[in-house]
Amino acid sequence: MKKLTRYFFEGLLFLVPVAATIYMLYLVFIKIDSIFRFKTPGVGFIVTIMTITAVGFIASNFLTRGLVHIIDKIFTRLPLVKMIYTSIKDLIGAFVGDKKSFDKPVLVRLIPGADIEVMGFVTGESLNNFGLSDRVAVYLPQSYNFAGNLLIVRKDQVTPLKADSGDIMAFIVSGGVTSKNKES
Repeated sequence: MKKLTRYFFEGLLFLVPVAATIYMLYLVFIKIDSIFRFKTPGVGFIVTIMTITAVGFIASNFLTRGLVHIIDKIFTRLPLVKMIYTSIKDLIGAFVGDKKSFDKPVLVRLIPGADIEVMGFVTGESLNNFGLSDRVAVYLPQSYNFAGNLLIVRKDQVTPLKADSGDIMAFIVSGGVTSKNKES
């Protein structure tokens, strides 16, 4: 009976992540397809990918950069729109593009002299505009969540990590479980 129970849980450990991933991808495909109302599944998703790529090509083209700059300027000047637009733009820019923000993984000692540390990413090395020249901004992603906390800490409480940023992010978001798979 113990072997049967073990097989059940091993099957569960394999099937749940696979099924959840396939289901999430299915929902994305269905949602995008329903926007375009194509009868063939997946065509809406392909059209979306092609549209995003085409817009990226146009936005990076020398002749259309002025138009992109004008649109950007308009969105950053409208009161309510500015807050939403710049937040989303900065968040997307943190993961892709030239201004990646999560490329400096660090350990932060929460209490000086204590052995409690957390992993995060330096997102601001100069806080002089706030009168905090001896501090840095460190973003701490939360495990199993799309949220995090921003800490302002003294520079001497931060230890740079010599590790890949993607590995650190996966380690934090998974609650430390990801590294166990790599050590085996």
